[in-house]
Amino acid sequence: MRLDWIRKDHLGGALTVLIGALAAGIGRSYDFGSLNDMGAGFFPVTLGVIMMLCGTTIFAVATITPAPNSAAKARMPEWRGWACIIAGLFAFILLGHYGGLVPATVGVVVISALGDRRNNLVQSLLLAAAIVVCCIVVFHWALHVEFPLFAWDA
Repeated sequence: MRLDWIRKDHLGGALTVLIGALAAGIGRSYDFGSLNDMGAGFFPVTLGVIMMLCGTTIFAVATITPAPNSAAKARMPEWRGWACIIAGLFAFILLGHYGGLVPATVGVVVISALGDRRNNLVQSLLLAAAIVVCCIVVFHWALHVEFPLFAWDA
């Protein structure tokens, strides 16, 4: 049995389909509701179906595109990116607890964005400002999430 046609994209697509199917299956055990009155299962089922569609697309694209040249040099892992993303998550936890939504969002975006060597501090701050505006509109204003914008006294 030849398995040389399987690539990382095939495995990633299959894993995405599997996770989406699990989410949709588990979500079906809850009340689904409707668009006007969403139940507890609406979001996991919808997200699961979207993940299954995305995974199927990833798998199909990997099947129809030619395989990369096997002589391509394998690159070392991007440790800077990994470190910045993990540090950004810890910064969000700490700044969210002690500072609120705005400082936590700025912290996670700036630190995580600096994981890409092509980004600089100015670009990261501009991205953080845009994400802060989106977070305030979505989470604070529209959804009324109980996460204070600033909480310096925590």
